[in-house]
Amino acid sequence: MGFERYISKGGKKYRLGYTTGTTAAGAAKAAAEMLLEQKTVKKILIETPAEIEVEMEVKDCFYSQDLARAAVVKDAGDDPDQTDGIKITVELKRIKIDEALAESKVILKAGEGIGRITKPGLQLDIGQAAVNPVPRQMIKKAVRDIFPENEVLELLIYAPAGVEIAKKTFNPKLGIKGGISILGTSGIVEPMSESAYKESLAVELRQAVALGYKKLILVFGNYGKKEALAAGFKEEQIIRMSNFVGFMLAKVDELEIDEIIMVGHIGKIVKVAGGIFNTHSKLADGRREIIAAHAALAGAEQKVIEAIFAINTAEEAVEYLLAHKLEKVLQNICEAVVSKVEAKLEKKIKCKSVIFTLNQGIVALSREAEEDFDFE
Repeated sequence: MGFERYISKGGKKYRLGYTTGTTAAGAAKAAAEMLLEQKTVKKILIETPAEIEVEMEVKDCFYSQDLARAAVVKDAGDDPDQTDGIKITVELKRIKIDEALAESKVILKAGEGIGRITKPGLQLDIGQAAVNPVPRQMIKKAVRDIFPENEVLELLIYAPAGVEIAKKTFNPKLGIKGGISILGTSGIVEPMSESAYKESLAVELRQAVALGYKKLILVFGNYGKKEALAAGFKEEQIIRMSNFVGFMLAKVDELEIDEIIMVGHIGKIVKVAGGIFNTHSKLADGRREIIAAHAALAGAEQKVIEAIFAINTAEEAVEYLLAHKLEKVLQNICEAVVSKVEAKLEKKIKCKSVIFTLNQGIVALSREAEEDFDFE
């Protein structure tokens, strides 16, 4: 049986899974143990950023004096994840160098089936392996927890099945070529039964009101939550919407709430500025069109508007706007979010909005939001 950890949503029980990041970290730790101790490892334990321990079965074990190899199969639990069941292999090799010059480090490389970044606007630089920052930390920590200092180790990750699996994901569109991404900020996969998940979000909303909060911060995910916590808001008043903006606004409308602040990454919140109230990419996009329209309204030149249409991600579009002194475009998008949300709520509840990016942090606030968030 797989990873036995469950969550209840909407009266139903769902089995949790673990991310490709946790999978790769498990394989890395197993390879490190075999290389150091020169013996086969059949099971491995990884502590995830969510503070949930995951025990995984180790496959394809091999070790010699200077090299070890181990594989772990990704288990997505009850989540319909494209990468469920993929085998991720790590090969760990000692690098022989002059010990007097040795600087302890783990050199991470990507092999077959692991994507590579080919376009800007993501969390990683062009040319890097598509192993996101948190999984990178997890993988390197997993090795360092086992191996002594003053060792230089080369760590190769590969997953041949990832070549075909990646074609079914958004990786090619985002400019991630050749395979899957190694992802996950919490290390754990929570099943996305839509109706049950939406109801669990609504429960959090009702609980916040029951605790006496009249001002709520609505975020799309973990990054928005971090921005709200950094601004001094209480965790209980920060409510996750995921992609279900319209659903959550309908629930807000049913409760005694005075004010909401929409805090979102540009790639999600810009859709709300265009009147899109389910932000899942399979249902609606229009990000470049909305940004370009606001650039045109702000008086941007034709070549600027054309450049925005050629840009790969919303994050990259923000970088472009800031480089061309067009901060006003982002301010106007904030105001458009407020206008669309207040219209949806028939102006019964006050709204403010905040836009951030992963690289720049907060980049724009709607009027009056300055009193809630520090921004220069």
